[in-house]
Amino acid sequence: MSYLRTLSTRSLLVLVAAVALLAGGGAAIAVAAGGGSGPTPPPKALPEALHDALAASKPDGITARIKFTNNLFPSGALVGQAGSALLSGASGRLWLTNDGRGRLELQSDAGDAQVVWNQSDVTVYDASSNTVYHAKLPAHQQQSESANSAPPSVTEIANFLTKVGQHADVSDARPTNVAGQPAYSVSVSPKHDGGLLGSAELAWDAARGVPLRIGIYAQGSSSPVLQLEATHISYGAVSDAAVSVSPPAGAKTVDVGTPSANHGSDSTAKPVSGLDAVQAAAGFQVVAPDTLVGLPRQDVRLVGKAALVVYGHGLGAIVVVERAADTAASGSGGGMLSSLPTVSLDGSTGHELATQLGTVLGWQRNGVDFVLAGSLPPAAAETAARDLSK
Repeated sequence: MSYLRTLSTRSLLVLVAAVALLAGGGAAIAVAAGGGSGPTPPPKALPEALHDALAASKPDGITARIKFTNNLFPSGALVGQAGSALLSGASGRLWLTNDGRGRLELQSDAGDAQVVWNQSDVTVYDASSNTVYHAKLPAHQQQSESANSAPPSVTEIANFLTKVGQHADVSDARPTNVAGQPAYSVSVSPKHDGGLLGSAELAWDAARGVPLRIGIYAQGSSSPVLQLEATHISYGAVSDAAVSVSPPAGAKTVDVGTPSANHGSDSTAKPVSGLDAVQAAAGFQVVAPDTLVGLPRQDVRLVGKAALVVYGHGLGAIVVVERAADTAASGSGGGMLSSLPTVSLDGSTGHELATQLGTVLGWQRNGVDFVLAGSLPPAAAETAARDLSK
């Protein structure tokens, strides 16, 4: 989506944080990793615990006091003195209805934020910049209740977990107590090709099947990179007013668009893949060596006007996006990353975003803009960038 390239770095990071938060908050409420001291449910095998969660009746609504922790993005030079609750973490409140609507309200010293969504739209208000980001969610097919009324059986879930176990280590269901609710928790960690990802953890209400904990951990870290925790939770109908709050009238509005907006035009065109075909269609010199820092090239394809090259497999893969440089822009090659810290790349200047889960690096060389991304440390990303710049 070309409109993303026009956003400032800070705006882009606010959107990324909102998406990550919505992905967790729209389906779950995370809680403290150690669990509570209240009653715990009886021990169960993981397939049985998951089956019972899927078979439980959906609550009429959820209301919670929450705390959001975000250790993903660097601080200081990245956001300067004006931060955001979505970038620095915050406390607040969450409301969820049983028909796909929700509202997340965050308050922090760095600035307040609010996320409101339904089945077709999402709006993010960042008070620190008085900016509203609005997007239409991609349309999805609605399936009938009768077609999905029966959850998978215990045997089907066990078979699924066996397949997952070929690629990831999955813990047993651990009885715990979360926000005063008897709950089960499980952790999943990649066996190989996991990049910097250590594990993901989930806990859910043993009686209602509502997810109560989602945490993402980096390799070697006992503290979550991202966490949304509830300090109090209650179940019951949520009013329309609680999930229908509008941002201030004077706020600046940024229309992010619809993720599938260009699908119609692209779907009629024949995909261009393979290095020779992409090179012929790109209009610039595509740099795609057979290997990159020891990872074999897996795919080359044309996405819009850009060449997309993938090295390696799984979460440990490296993705490189190349496009003809904008001659009207400066020669630094940072693009939407241009306000990030700079690094030297053997004659080129790169702009780097380093997080606990991965690195994004942008630079320009020989009339081509490069963006490299992967779940790898900054030093490894810089080595890969230098290899591409030779």
